Amino acid sequence: MVLVVAGKNATNIAPVVFASGADLVTNPAPQRGQFSSLQVGLQEVLNHGRDAAIVTPVDRPPANAATLRILCDAFASAAYGKWAIVPEYRGQHGHPILLAREMIEVFLKAPPAANARDIEHQNQQHVEYVAVDDPAVTLNVDTPEDYAALSSSASPR
Repeated sequence: MVLVVAGKNATNIAPVVFASGADLVTNPAPQRGQFSSLQVGLQEVLNHGRDAAIVTPVDRPPANAATLRILCDAFASAAYGKWAIVPEYRGQHGHPILLAREMIEVFLKAPPAANARDIEHQNQQHVEYVAVDDPAVTLNVDTPEDYAALSSSASPR
């Protein structure tokens, strides 16, 4: 199940989301920022009866398939008390992150002005960082130049 959280752009992206077989959830208050969209999406995960989620912001290129397998295996075998799996490339934390229900609830109980990074750091004892050989987990694509650089260096995964 793939959920896409949208704000004011929901009408514009809905055809692409649905054509890709994903579900669209609209953040009713996108002006509150990215964290509010995370909360909307995580609440929808729980509403669908799921107890875990893989989360990535829209400005991140996809991790490669091997990285996803590594992260999913780490999540499946995580020690008791580990609520999240976060990839790490060359010492830098990245995305996607895998969240157990406990961490989802922590995010949902956080105040609207919070941010995901601070909550992750406040709960580090419950986070397992997993080294991966995938620079994509740390990349952001925020500008046309970032996209052009990523597109020119892209290789099949």
